[in-house]
Amino acid sequence: MKHHPPLRCKASGVRQKMFAFPTQGRKGIDRLPYVDSTLKRQYNRRFLLFQQREASVFFLLDRTACTGYTEKQKNMIFTPQEVLPWKNFDELLKKYADFIVRVGVNPQPGQTLIINCPLEGAPLARLCVRSAYEAGARDVQVNWSDDAVARARMELGSEEALTDLKPWQLRRYLDYAESEGGVCVLHLIADDPELYAGIDGNKISRVNAARRAFMEEWQEYTMNDRVQWSIAALPSVPWAKKVFPELDADAAMEALWKLIFDVCRVTGGDPVNEWQAHMERLSTLRDKMNALDLESVHFESSNGTDLTVGLADQAVWESAASKSEKGVVFLPNIPTEEVFTAPHKDRVEGVVYGTKPYVFNGQLIKDFRVTFEKGRVVDYHAEQGQVLLGRLLDGDEGSRSIGEVALVPASSPINRSGKLFYSTLFDENAACHIAFGASYPGTTKGGTALTKEELLARGMNQSRLHEDVMIGAEDSHITGKCRDGRTVELFRDGVWVL
Repeated sequence: MKHHPPLRCKASGVRQKMFAFPTQGRKGIDRLPYVDSTLKRQYNRRFLLFQQREASVFFLLDRTACTGYTEKQKNMIFTPQEVLPWKNFDELLKKYADFIVRVGVNPQPGQTLIINCPLEGAPLARLCVRSAYEAGARDVQVNWSDDAVARARMELGSEEALTDLKPWQLRRYLDYAESEGGVCVLHLIADDPELYAGIDGNKISRVNAARRAFMEEWQEYTMNDRVQWSIAALPSVPWAKKVFPELDADAAMEALWKLIFDVCRVTGGDPVNEWQAHMERLSTLRDKMNALDLESVHFESSNGTDLTVGLADQAVWESAASKSEKGVVFLPNIPTEEVFTAPHKDRVEGVVYGTKPYVFNGQLIKDFRVTFEKGRVVDYHAEQGQVLLGRLLDGDEGSRSIGEVALVPASSPINRSGKLFYSTLFDENAACHIAFGASYPGTTKGGTALTKEELLARGMNQSRLHEDVMIGAEDSHITGKCRDGRTVELFRDGVWVL
């Protein structure tokens, strides 16, 4: 559940006018004589938003300076109209923005919304800003990021500089959270699955560990649902090409947009009502699971998985929607297909095989298996990324135990799409999964009001990590053992039978 994006230091803003050389007879980036010709070719391809990050910077920052906006164009997603990838894209993107704001993060009147967004997502972010104000938000702040800059910093920056975090980087969240109106946060992500490929993995792990430790006070807000937060995605060229390697960049971007709209239930044109019906279905399954009063669940599949997951004391099954401490309903992950709860950190036994690749620290782990004894991983192997898997498992004291077990049917729209997304936000909703690291306090009865010591006493795992890995297969057979001794079949051939 609740896939958390990596903690990165975001750029605080951008200048609106970058260019000073007057030229005539050329349009867009061609007006810039000092820009590399390869970059110009990238920029001038058909879908202006769908370019490599270097090109998207020029489009997003100075398109108005180059061409100007008409009154009709100023609220459009693209300019000019002919660059839209398909006829009703503009309409669908606005519906997507309204949905992820109004249903996803659900800002309340008087509340501040913070949006974390990559530069190429500016058109979507602009729509989200307007939607939030229309919903009554007091203010909307946008923190911009860029993967190319993030990679350059990780590759070329010193570890000392990268871990030299300043109080404002934490206080920009806490100050709003502690204010009278409060805060909510929307993460718009378009991450390159292999952003840090080829960079020293030990350095990446140490830097990210330092950032997680620094942001721990804020993470307490999100892990305990003290504030509303939501994560939604948009395509980037590296991600789209990873998902659709057979297509050129433009076609891959268009295909990934269509796929995101499909699995996020936007294509039909009424995402709010479709999601309401979907959340009701998941809530029904959640209630059935809670009524069983399970003490453990057992996973089996032909790939060799044979895993028993004992549940935390007073474990509670949850589903799509969450509720903040002020009673505001929000949707942490878009999309979501799961029903999940907390394992007991000391009661997991057996072997489990990963069924989808996993992205950790901007690098891939593929074809892995892990063996548990008394709740902790005692053996592991991966065909690709074994050293990386070891770094994950050695992240801190709690990272060799699991904090979540989630049931997702093979019939989910994401799995039916037949595509591997190389994004945990999507792939975790295509298959059953477990999460190394922290438990969510809300998955034990009254857990958000308990201390860490009280949570530990119930078997709730504690860690700065929460990393979901996919274990569900097409032939997964899952049973649950009830506290009254009954065994109940939950999944057969990868789908619910409850």
